Amino acid sequence: MLRTSDSTDRATTPATEEPRTGSAPARLLAQRGLFFGPSALVPEDLYSRVEQGTARRERNRVTLAPGSLVSTNTYFGRFHATYWQRWTDVGEVEVTAVATGTGRLRLMASDTNKVWRIVASVDVEDGKDTAVRLVGPVDRFVDGGGMWVEIRTETGELTVSDVRWTVASARPVPPTDIAITTHNRVDDCLNTLQALARDPEALEHIRTVHVADQGSDPIESRERFAEISAALGERLVYVRQPNLGGAGGFARGMIHATDGSLDQHADVLLMDDDVHLEPELLIRLTAFLASTRHPMIVGAQMLNLLHPGHLHISAEYADPEVLAMGLKMPGALREAYLLGLDDRNLPINQERRVDTEYNGWWSCLIPAAVVREIGYPLPLFLQWDDIEYGYRARAHGFPTVSLPGAGVWHADFGWKDGDEWQRYFTIRNGLIMAALHSGFSIRRITGRLAQLVSHQLVAMQYGMTATLLQAVEDFLNGPEILWDGSAGALARVREIRKAYPETVMHPMSEAGGEFHDRPVVRAANEPGSETLTFLKRVAYHAADRAAYRTGAVPAGDAHWWHVSLFERAIVTDMSEQGYRVRTRDRQEAIQLARRAAHLLRRFVREAPAVAGRFRAEAGRLSSRENWARLYGLDD
Repeated sequence: MLRTSDSTDRATTPATEEPRTGSAPARLLAQRGLFFGPSALVPEDLYSRVEQGTARRERNRVTLAPGSLVSTNTYFGRFHATYWQRWTDVGEVEVTAVATGTGRLRLMASDTNKVWRIVASVDVEDGKDTAVRLVGPVDRFVDGGGMWVEIRTETGELTVSDVRWTVASARPVPPTDIAITTHNRVDDCLNTLQALARDPEALEHIRTVHVADQGSDPIESRERFAEISAALGERLVYVRQPNLGGAGGFARGMIHATDGSLDQHADVLLMDDDVHLEPELLIRLTAFLASTRHPMIVGAQMLNLLHPGHLHISAEYADPEVLAMGLKMPGALREAYLLGLDDRNLPINQERRVDTEYNGWWSCLIPAAVVREIGYPLPLFLQWDDIEYGYRARAHGFPTVSLPGAGVWHADFGWKDGDEWQRYFTIRNGLIMAALHSGFSIRRITGRLAQLVSHQLVAMQYGMTATLLQAVEDFLNGPEILWDGSAGALARVREIRKAYPETVMHPMSEAGGEFHDRPVVRAANEPGSETLTFLKRVAYHAADRAAYRTGAVPAGDAHWWHVSLFERAIVTDMSEQGYRVRTRDRQEAIQLARRAAHLLRRFVREAPAVAGRFRAEAGRLSSRENWARLYGLDD
């Protein structure tokens, strides 16, 4: 294991010059053919399907009984040819395998409408470690489609192993650094590092695994850390630093990857600590990036950790003027059940190519050339930092692709409650994003802020309202609020929220009669007119009337138009791990409403000029020098 020094090399190099590396290999491993996941905690049908008969599936091999059929037309099993044809000059893909027994292997392909065709076929007769080769042209997939392998037996048994998809290599694969940021998620981070250490082939092109530990419970204090450190050897670079959020941890890894002269730079794969890692994504992301026509960001897709058969989203965009992120691109899959079938009984895959506008940093590969050209993340702490960087890259001519088949399991977003301190960064950083990457429509932004405040007040979320108002005030204070890396904002908003009891989640062990003796009141249909419904709820609150004096509200029914019917609501937290108690407080609501009205008037007057100040300071805030200062490395 290596540790970073206390200085940062800030040598500058031309962004257009490419690093010099060795000769390119004749064939590049684009992906391995896997039949089973990294552990039994994920469904094997994400890798291969036994469509007929029986088969024993292992990580790198499958054994079919007589009369069986196994298909890899699955999320991890497909070669997503449409993305390769769109973004690379690869003309064909070669599939090799080792077969023992008797049976048939076919290379299959699909078009944009999931209509399949046979590309190549090989019969094996009483084979013993027989080499199999199938070749498919990557020539009819511009709008969609992919390739996969089908293995069939009739009267004999067949074992297929070591399936490898390779492409001609136009240039060498550059070295890649993995940058992981962690904060008091010791076991999660150690599990991720251990998964890396256990797959040496996936680590082949990885130069460094850089861990920025920002927590008070350091991972190096655990016995497992010593074992993992020994396994990774000099690949592991571990550094402890103050808590500067995800942006601060990732920026540290990006600075390490671009230290020194140009030929010492590495691409950087940003990765969250709390993921269930599929090490195969290292091969797929680095091979795809090494094949693209021009430098671009290549992101892994997110699958839900609690529901591992579900894809969170395959391509997304943001609308910062209404503080909305994670919006689904037209035609993209969202919360898709990848183990299911569509209305034609065909597997659910991202058949049509859908281009994305950014990729989340749960796992995302950024070329060194991009970092040299556009700089480092803004010190936003968390929320919108990855989105801002993706849009900044697009503005400089570097697109992003979210590559199907390169996936990682990450904590489900739908199981995170919105009434947390992170909401401050969602609002404040969203406004900064709007200032930098939108027309900054005052009408749209103030309309959205007013809507959020109104809904939160009638839903008795006074702490959330105070959180939002603080975020808006800090935005209006200008780019100076980012000068400390947002550490001060984190402490401030946590202190503010302590005054509001409904922000506290109570564990079920504290529930007693408070929770169990209250009737559960489910929400009715959504209102036909939100405006009329809101005005009616305001009238009820002003007159101190309520449809229900008290009651329990399930998490999925905690809409503002439903919770506002109560004088006191016991609401299940979205995590399903406890509950919150919301109690009507007319005086608090009036005070917050007056503060909001004053603040929004100020926003209309001052925000355009503030947005200009953020645009003027963005380059300095995202510079190497600024991050070195925040890390205390600028002496």
